[in-house]
Amino acid sequence: MAILVGPAPRSDVYVRHLQLGSFRSWARVDLALRPGPTVFVGRNGEGKTNLVEAVDYLAAMSSHRVATDAPLVRHGESQAVVRAALRSGDRELLVEIEINPGRANRVRVNRAPLPRPRDLLGMVRTVLFAPEDLALVRGDPTERRRFLDELLVSRTPRLAGVRADYDRVLKQRNALLKTARLARGSALETLDVWDGHLVDLGGQLLAARLQLTSVLAPHMAAAYADVAGPGAAAAGLGYSSTVPLAGDGSPLSADAALPGAAELAAALRARVAERRGEEVDRGMTLVGPHRDDLVLHLGPAVAKGFASHGESWSLALALKLATFGLLRADGEDPILILDDVFATLDADRRAALAAVARTAEQTLITAAVLDDVPAELRGTRVEVAGGRAWVVADGELLEEGTT
Repeated sequence: MAILVGPAPRSDVYVRHLQLGSFRSWARVDLALRPGPTVFVGRNGEGKTNLVEAVDYLAAMSSHRVATDAPLVRHGESQAVVRAALRSGDRELLVEIEINPGRANRVRVNRAPLPRPRDLLGMVRTVLFAPEDLALVRGDPTERRRFLDELLVSRTPRLAGVRADYDRVLKQRNALLKTARLARGSALETLDVWDGHLVDLGGQLLAARLQLTSVLAPHMAAAYADVAGPGAAAAGLGYSSTVPLAGDGSPLSADAALPGAAELAAALRARVAERRGEEVDRGMTLVGPHRDDLVLHLGPAVAKGFASHGESWSLALALKLATFGLLRADGEDPILILDDVFATLDADRRAALAAVARTAEQTLITAAVLDDVPAELRGTRVEVAGGRAWVVADGELLEEGTT
């Protein structure tokens, strides 16, 4: 697994202390965590996934389980708090997030408020693998676009602003298109202004996605070969776009010649002009990165609709291991979060995942049964039961984490 494990990262970050207030099922929990692997073990419904979900929220400012923040707040409360002490070498960073559904979230770093919550992005990186990730192979393009964009923002936080601005422009443009059929004159003149914003931001987003797909592809190919074993078909990644210049879904490589943001913006502008009449008739934006797709390949075939159940699991796992490898190649170990996946994997896939998990600066694992987790990853565990959580290491109770 040379491409995945590679040399030691130049820096590393792990969560040394996690404190939650009114988050999901937890009224309050306070846990001291360690580098290396930690297993959160308990019966289904006890709240172990909620704990690792909070860690992932520090990195993504969103949940992998729900589309909005409201379900993250404990029933009957108006606000949830996630507080974590992050350790990097001899430095420590205190991050506090107030989750306020229906209002702006608030973020503090070392007690100082951040002007924009999204400024937190990039301070900590996570790679989360969960059973829901099978949708990256079998689900609709929305899942794969979200995966690409979250990885983009993790590597290049400034793109969070580009992505947010694109979504805002798209919403405004769609609203205008819905009225354009009734008031063509002034509405179409205003539409020209929104077109300019759409193609500028869309060109930037397309260029970033294409570049990411090309550099992720060799990590994906190597990870799939490790997971699927000898004789398996080669895996690849491509990008399929409503803008022909941006890709037709064919596999990309790290040395692919890619168009730049200005070229893609010009191509997007031409495509928007070409489909203007159709967009007005249908009242929606039909061209742009919001309608594109990340294409997974197995050999010469597109994986979706072709891959078997086992191959789909291997592809989903390989995509997450490739993500870990790419972020590590950037110079910082992400926190690896494995949410209830070992019980669903066969021996070969378990071994491939465990090999990477052993090398991560911090790996957080959830499991209903401890025996589902490979023995070499069981050194520290957090027992979760009856609304309580406590830390056990080397068979010894270290601390009670719930009040």
